[in-house]
Amino acid sequence: MAAAQGRLSDGAGEMDDANGGDRDESRSAPSAPLPFRTAVEALKGARLRPQIEIDPTPAPKRLAPFAYALEATVVDGEQDLADGRLVLLHDPDGHDAWRGTFRLVTLIRAELEPEMATDPLLPEVCWSWLTGALQARGLGYGEPSGTVTRASSHYFGGLAERPANSQIEIRASWTPREGLGGVPDSAAHLASWCDLLAQVAGLPPAGPGDASVVTLPQRRDPQSR
Repeated sequence: MAAAQGRLSDGAGEMDDANGGDRDESRSAPSAPLPFRTAVEALKGARLRPQIEIDPTPAPKRLAPFAYALEATVVDGEQDLADGRLVLLHDPDGHDAWRGTFRLVTLIRAELEPEMATDPLLPEVCWSWLTGALQARGLGYGEPSGTVTRASSHYFGGLAERPANSQIEIRASWTPREGLGGVPDSAAHLASWCDLLAQVAGLPPAGPGDASVVTLPQRRDPQSR
C-alpha cells in the first residue's frame, strides 16, 4: 500500500484549471489554518488498496484560499484501468454554496465496452456509486452536485485501424461533514473516493462485505503503462 503524499497550495480553482498544472507558491504551508493542515496530514497518511497508485499534483486556483490535490490511477499489472483527481478546498470564512468551510471536488475517467456506453441507466448508476461509496463508510456529507458524461470515439482515414472506444467521466463535488475542531474525516473521504475509482475501473470488491457491489466490466483494451 502507498501512503498519499503531496504539498500544500494556497490557491484553488476549477477542476479544468487543475489540469493546467498551476501552483501558487506565494504562501508557505505553515501559513494555512490548522483545520486545513490537519485534514491534509490525514490525506497524506491514508493507506489505500495496492491497485491504486496515488501522487500529489499541483492544486488549482480561484475557488478557495487553500487547496490540496491528489491524482490516482487504478493499475492492473502494466495496464491503467481508470484515473482520477481529488481536490480538497478550504475557505476559513465559509462558503454559501458549500454550506461549510471544506469542499471536495473530483474528476474520474475510465474506458467502457461500447455496449455499456449505450445503457440508458449508466449515468444514474454511476452517480449512485458516488453517493453509495460515501454512505458505505458512514460518512456525513452535504450539497452534492455533479455530472456523468459518456462519449464514444470512432476513427477514420489514417486512424481507421484504431478500434472505436467509449469513456465514462464523473465530475462531482460535495461538502464533507466537519468534526472536532472543524476538521472533516478527510482520510475516510479519500478511501471512499478510491472505492468509487476502483468500482468504475471494474476491480473486484475489496472485502467480503462488498460482494453485492456491481462494477463496470474491465475495458476491452486497457492502456499500457
